[in-house]
Amino acid sequence: MSPFLSFSREQWSHLRDSVPMTLSEDDLQELQGINENLTMKEAVEIYLPLARLLNLYVAARQSRNSVLHEFLGNDETSPPFIIGIAGSVAVGKSTTARILRALLARWGNHTNVELITTDGFLYPNEVLMEKGIMHKKGFPESYDIKRLIEFVSDVKACKQDVYAPIYSHITYNITNKIKVVNVPDILIIEGLNVLQSGMNYTHSPHRVFISDFLDFSIFVDAQPELIEKWYIERFMKLRHSAFKQPGSYFSHYTKLSEEQAVNKAKNIWHTINGKNLKQNILPTKGRAHLILTKGANHTVEEILLRK
Repeated sequence: MSPFLSFSREQWSHLRDSVPMTLSEDDLQELQGINENLTMKEAVEIYLPLARLLNLYVAARQSRNSVLHEFLGNDETSPPFIIGIAGSVAVGKSTTARILRALLARWGNHTNVELITTDGFLYPNEVLMEKGIMHKKGFPESYDIKRLIEFVSDVKACKQDVYAPIYSHITYNITNKIKVVNVPDILIIEGLNVLQSGMNYTHSPHRVFISDFLDFSIFVDAQPELIEKWYIERFMKLRHSAFKQPGSYFSHYTKLSEEQAVNKAKNIWHTINGKNLKQNILPTKGRAHLILTKGANHTVEEILLRK
């Protein structure tokens, strides 16, 4: 007895219910990740039905809030609808977050849609080195969970001008820039740790987690062997682009031979990202409201929706 309903691509695509595609091919090119090929077919068959489902959830929440406000006799601002998107490094969760933000922002009843990544709440490299966990960046203990929870809590409480730190994948560190969030209709939070709870923070005194604030959660899934392949392919492409940018933390990898670079990527995967996936990310999959299971070429093959 599974807690999920299972849909094939074909079954899921029918649930679009004639919702029009509001994104162009150029839009999709800007939204996709470096190692992905986000086609219009994928956007229409997978992400439009998902956007429709989320729109229905948001509309239901807005209706419920209206009833509550009428009952209480107040006109307070309704809290944002918060969507969490989790999954492994290199699985494509960032692309999922960006395309959903773009689609949802084009719906008339919630045009203010913000996107935040939990990367901004990693401890700065200096702190990670002091703690001796620089090699565990992305693991639960590498996040300033108190600051992250305060951010999500403040947004949910409709506070004005709540800010989040911005992380740079070029310098591999927190920047001095901030992202200001001001009472959005919808907040999308994307990150490795979005669905993690007490089981992942065994040494943390905190008893409140991001997942406690989520109205809907998505887990982007694939076989670990596939994700490892995508990670290595992405690493090799980054050697010829981002790694060459001024100030890149990874510039030394551009000096490796092709074989050395592949071996380095494999080593990073097996000692850090693959281990984090197995220990801390995969165990949270069953907590999601919806699971997107990918096959080759980053195409979604199965959708699991919690009953």
